[in-house]
Amino acid sequence: MNANLTSRKPPVIKTRCFTLRPFRNSDAPSIVSHINDRMIARNLLTVPYPYTVKDAHEWLRRVHNAARRKTVTWINFAIVIDGKAVGGIGIFRISGHKAEIGYWISRAYWGKGLMTRIIAEMVKFCFRELGLRRIYAFVFTHNKASMRVLEKNGFKLEGKLIKNVRKGDKLLDEYLFAKTR
Repeated sequence: MNANLTSRKPPVIKTRCFTLRPFRNSDAPSIVSHINDRMIARNLLTVPYPYTVKDAHEWLRRVHNAARRKTVTWINFAIVIDGKAVGGIGIFRISGHKAEIGYWISRAYWGKGLMTRIIAEMVKFCFRELGLRRIYAFVFTHNKASMRVLEKNGFKLEGKLIKNVRKGDKLLDEYLFAKTR
């Protein structure tokens, strides 16, 4: 495991359009107001709909606990626009040279090119600061927009995984995308 992955607070990444920073407990109401959307929940494996304040606090507790571990295996950033946490992006299953990326943003920001830029910043962070050599993502086959933002960031389709995950009572297919350095 990369020495850079020992427990430390993730940096704040600022751009002209958005900031990526660690989540705060005070983000709970904003998270709920932006993620409590059937279309967002449809594209994320473990996000319930409706999404409650209790769900947000439980998730924030898990994020903060993960950040305190001696060896970090996942890092999450709030996507902040105009002072509000309107989405999230993280790396998960950090192991040696590789990690999985996951993300979501409020529907109010869909179709504006923001997620493409946000993923670009996250990829830079992962390759430069964490020394990763491979970043991969699983995308439900119906989520064309997510596939497109990955492709715009140089991710390549590696394959289709049939009935790879269970969401509720359904087995869903996923595409696997990856970017290497």
